[in-house]
Amino acid sequence: METEKKLKGSVAKREKLKAIKEAAKVGASTVYLNNVPTSPRKMRLIADLIRGERVTKALNILKYDAKHPSAKMEKLLLSAISSWEAKNADVKLEEADLFVKEVFVGGGRILKRLRPAPQGRAHRVRKRSNHVTLTVDRMPALPTGKRAKQEKQKKSSVETTETAK
Repeated sequence: METEKKLKGSVAKREKLKAIKEAAKVGASTVYLNNVPTSPRKMRLIADLIRGERVTKALNILKYDAKHPSAKMEKLLLSAISSWEAKNADVKLEEADLFVKEVFVGGGRILKRLRPAPQGRAHRVRKRSNHVTLTVDRMPALPTGKRAKQEKQKKSSVETTETAK
């Protein structure tokens, strides 16, 4: 009885993994950056800036951000874009309207070092690293009525800011 459950569970897992792999072949492009020698807390600040943004805006944010992890994140985003282009060779990048679907930062390995302290003691220094996962995908298609409404709102907001100047 238990062996049957185990077998059913392993078959279900295998089918689920197969479905995930098939979904990964088409559409979104996921890239990974492991063991980046920056604390996860600092990298999460950068990840929060670009999450959900269009790719062009995210690249501009990363290019002009003063924090040092933004250079690594920019390279990772460029890698995700080129990976998406390789998967979707038939679609032009300008027409694709890509955005950063998800980006998350996990803790990596920690190098433990000792720093001399007063009276012959030693304090432990933890040099942290992180793992970054970034996914780029096409903007979901909106119904025509909603899209037209959004474009009107954008135009009206641009016009009001220009007239205020």
